[in-house]
Amino acid sequence: MDHLSATTHELESGTGQARHMRICTARIDALDANASADAIIARAGTPTAVHLCNAYTLSIASKEPMFAALLDRGDLNLPDGMPLVWIARRLGIPLSGRAYGPDVMANVLDRGRALGLRHYLFGSSTNVLESLTTRIEERWPGANIVGAESPPYRELTDTEAEAATKRISSTSPDVVWVGLGTPAQDRFVDRFRDRISAPLVAVGAAFDFHAGTKKQAPIPLQRVGLEWAWRLANEPRRLAGRYVLGNTRFIAANVRERPRLVAGDR
Repeated sequence: MDHLSATTHELESGTGQARHMRICTARIDALDANASADAIIARAGTPTAVHLCNAYTLSIASKEPMFAALLDRGDLNLPDGMPLVWIARRLGIPLSGRAYGPDVMANVLDRGRALGLRHYLFGSSTNVLESLTTRIEERWPGANIVGAESPPYRELTDTEAEAATKRISSTSPDVVWVGLGTPAQDRFVDRFRDRISAPLVAVGAAFDFHAGTKKQAPIPLQRVGLEWAWRLANEPRRLAGRYVLGNTRFIAANVRERPRLVAGDR
């Protein structure tokens, strides 16, 4: 853990490869999936807001100042989409790849076994959580899942939020994985960041992918940034507005305000 903490400090302080970008008014930390796992593991058991950002996330930030401010309050805003990787490279950051939510989660679950990390799963449906827990146990024997719950499909009331805080905290998690979909999961992470002593990681569809309830796009499509097209073809009614409007807003926002590097903007 000491080595991981030191490595993460070097990356984030600018002495390593990571830098920070401002895209669609939001700060993005240039870390790939491996470095992102390092950063999350180094913060195990420490209150930390982790957002995985893609074009859709940033399209929301471009039109909602309060959501952009929410992201800026985040401790780690990771580049989950390939367009963010391409922007980083154009800005001179040698980013090897994206911080793809399922990969980040897999890396932490895998490497966390040797460290005895305790994981809590929050989000999705009861059926998905059951499949997810089973598959994690099969793929990563020894990964310690200390709790899993499916919350209501709406924002929690103050009373519900207090109860959820107590339930999650009672398990002493090192990492809390949040799968509520964007932007609900990001709002949850921001709301609970100072209530729970663990990184809260907004990983979206990673729950469904690891549970096997939804198929991931083929790797070649992921590498060329066409995962959105795959998902749209498989769920057109649910995702049409997200991708058609979201991608358009993302492109327009980057035309209005060119992405740039930022230093010490955390």
